[in-house]
Amino acid sequence: MQAIELLLNRRSQPRLKEPAPQGEQLESIMQAALRAPDHASLTPWKFVVCQGRGLVKLGEIYEEAAINEDLDEKQIQRASQMPLRAPMVIVAIAKYSEHEKVPWIEQVASASCAVHAMQMAAVAQGFGGVWRTGPFAHSEDVKCAFFLEEKDEIVGFLYLGTPTTDPMPAPTRESSDYFEFWN
Repeated sequence: MQAIELLLNRRSQPRLKEPAPQGEQLESIMQAALRAPDHASLTPWKFVVCQGRGLVKLGEIYEEAAINEDLDEKQIQRASQMPLRAPMVIVAIAKYSEHEKVPWIEQVASASCAVHAMQMAAVAQGFGGVWRTGPFAHSEDVKCAFFLEEKDEIVGFLYLGTPTTDPMPAPTRESSDYFEFWN
């Protein structure tokens, strides 16, 4: 797949099944993350790849957070099942390092670029994915389960697998609605 075609037609694919990327395909996805823009080479990222029993463990973390946050019974039951919507979930974390030239927001942006790179690398290899956040990305209980420090952030949960449907066409947007030129 040509890079420009990939970028211009990117679509999230929330309906995913086995197989998930493995072996060299998964290694390519992980290497793509490690090529994200990284001012001062801080490597402000950590990734946790969940599959199999790891998905169940992630669901247990969500469920515990839902209980501790006094969500209703339906939300608690749903929480434990959320990671099972795909055969693989990569938890993407921005690990903040104090640096005089690289502010917190730039480090979070770097981790976010890594998620986008992983999704694009997966799609380029025939897989599908969806980048999710939601309340569990901001939950103190979930952050604690991943041993995050105060300024660390979960930038998303990248669900990966094989698409069960063709992607919807990308919407057409007028660039002039979003870009202005200063000449």
